[in-house]
Amino acid sequence: MSAPHARHGIVSVLAGVLLAGTALAAPAVAADQEAGTGPASFTAQTDQAQAAVVFRGRVIAHPALNVRKTPNTKYKPIRSIPYGTVVDIKCKSNGEVVDGNPRWYLLKNGGWVAARWVENINGTPPWC
Repeated sequence: MSAPHARHGIVSVLAGVLLAGTALAAPAVAADQEAGTGPASFTAQTDQAQAAVVFRGRVIAHPALNVRKTPNTKYKPIRSIPYGTVVDIKCKSNGEVVDGNPRWYLLKNGGWVAARWVENINGTPPWC
């Protein structure tokens, strides 16, 4: 084969490989989007995984931590949790600043506690 014909053959083979690869890849991309594995779906899956995690914290307020109806100290406590008790936390939000900390935790069983008086055990909970 002469040089011009050899180059033409290589170009044809490369073009065929690229086209075949594109044809094979296109359905895979479409299938990923249909199956819900794109970027938006990844965020949703991450949120679901985080929701499945039970975030826990240990009360470090002496002698007890007040639980409130809202994330501030304007209302009387609805109950209290003794020092050292482990609590399940649903999510966090900003509220009244307590000892320099604006975060409050919404407990799984209801009520808000100042995050300043809770030591996180397994990470910080998501935002409410």
